[in-house]
Amino acid sequence: MKPCFGKVLADLQQDLFHPHLELHPLIGILSDCHAASLTCSYRITLTLLITEQEMVLFDIGSHDEVYR
Repeated sequence: MKPCFGKVLADLQQDLFHPHLELHPLIGILSDCHAASLTCSYRITLTLLITEQEMVLFDIGSHDEVYR
């Protein structure tokens, strides 16, 4: 079972590359973003400003909604 939203946000803040987040870069129109898993069906897309160790949540929704 995947962690709850609050746990995922905390893990994103603490370690973007924690394995359960399944962080990966996107391609196409969203190529400036990355995605992380929230649940099996839901994803978070985010913009990472790595040089400043900053993240901006872009969208949260079902797999089909965030990859539109």
